[in-house]
Amino acid sequence: MNTYFQCGRFRFAMQGKQYRPLVMGILNVTPDSFSDGGQHAALDSAITHAEQMIEEGVDIIDIGGESTRPGAQVLPLEEELRRVMPVIYALRDCGKPLSIDTYKPEVMKEAILAGVDLVNDINGFRDERAVQLVSQSDVALCVMHMQNTPSDMQLKPEYRDVNEEVMVFLQERVDALVKAGVERDRISIDPGFGFGKSLQHNVDMLKHIGNFQQQLQLPVLAGLSRKSMIGAITGKPVERRMAGSVGAALAAVAQGAKIVRVHDVAETVDALKVWQAMSS
Repeated sequence: MNTYFQCGRFRFAMQGKQYRPLVMGILNVTPDSFSDGGQHAALDSAITHAEQMIEEGVDIIDIGGESTRPGAQVLPLEEELRRVMPVIYALRDCGKPLSIDTYKPEVMKEAILAGVDLVNDINGFRDERAVQLVSQSDVALCVMHMQNTPSDMQLKPEYRDVNEEVMVFLQERVDALVKAGVERDRISIDPGFGFGKSLQHNVDMLKHIGNFQQQLQLPVLAGLSRKSMIGAITGKPVERRMAGSVGAALAAVAQGAKIVRVHDVAETVDALKVWQAMSS
């Protein structure tokens, strides 16, 4: 694995004494996300929430304008741009890397021009326009696996071997990006917890995060926060999944994840500080 993860204007250590797990804070500017829909849709509210996450120790801020919850329908391009671009312009000099959570090449292009540092694509850069775009930039990438689409991904997810199939997909996408000219130190991977997976699939992947990282030699991002698997395991509704989500983040890091994508930044940062102190 590369010593560093080059995240646009920022560089994070992935090994050695300077390494620590990174916390990506979720900033949804949507009215309909499964957990916090509508809470930060207004620009002032989004900025305030971002400032709070910065104070709490966030490492990367992930801005999303389109809900990708199970059953979600496609958002028109113009509406997604209307939601995310003012937030990007307002935060691009906040001192933290900004990530854009989108699968649309047109949104990627505008976000990169506006100054984002990372493109987080649930479609795994399967669109050749997206590959061409990011290969001509210096932004970091998160390549995620998803079976089917958000509208139908949870209807009946099936795999012969979820870990093997996700690994093959991620390897193919990484190879395509490298062939297009993307440096490996700009790439991270996400097995896509909850994106076309059953509870058992998610648990199996969580146990094998280290294998993804070892085989692909790239930092793994784990997004487990408040998802249905946490609810299934704990029996708690989405608004009461903080403790379970923090536990899942710790489990992911213990298995080898380098980045965790979370709603509850302060609690996750504190938990990881304690975990790292005990692990060093």
